[in-house]
Amino acid sequence: MHGFVLASDYMMPIAHVLAPLCHVYALDLPGYGRSDKPQHGMELSDLADSVAEWMGVLKLRTAHFIGNSFGCQVITEFAARHAHLVGRLVLQGPTVDPKARTLGKQILRLLKNSRIESPGLGRVMLRDYWRAGLRRILATARMALHDTVEAKLPRITAPTLVVRGSRDVLVSQEWAERVTQLLPRGQLLVLPGLAHTINYTAPVRFVEAIRPFLQL
Repeated sequence: MHGFVLASDYMMPIAHVLAPLCHVYALDLPGYGRSDKPQHGMELSDLADSVAEWMGVLKLRTAHFIGNSFGCQVITEFAARHAHLVGRLVLQGPTVDPKARTLGKQILRLLKNSRIESPGLGRVMLRDYWRAGLRRILATARMALHDTVEAKLPRITAPTLVVRGSRDVLVSQEWAERVTQLLPRGQLLVLPGLAHTINYTAPVRFVEAIRPFLQL
């Protein structure tokens, strides 16, 4: 599940690595990427429910979910609302750290993190931000910042792996540990030397790390 305003393209590196192991689906949530742009405002619950509707159309009974950044908030909401559809969850770089739950702090952390990410990611972000438009960017920021994800984590019954890059500026070690502790069946994995967008910058290493958990 893609992150803040981005689309499925930047998830494709891990999709290609996972493809020989299982069926893989990379979604563009409503309003993002190549998906339709709803005229009405979307809430986090709407995004989560749209995933359930999509699974119904494809007749998928259950699935494992991998999310990056804001995508972790979407699949946490999804797992809380549609637990029967979830196998296992991987939360890679879960946002938003309550100690930085303001737009200013998030922008500052994002700028610091961008210095240690792959240069190609910046081009992807600019394209997807352009596709989404300013109105949807601001609406997504509101969704992300208003979401008290920590209140939902204790309700997640699925086995969940929290993955953090040791150099991730947006997700502190303290917050990653708290997320793990709040999950009834949570585990924490820290990958040394990596930043916030491991799915894009180190797909092979990421898949190798999560493969035992996903039982692939």
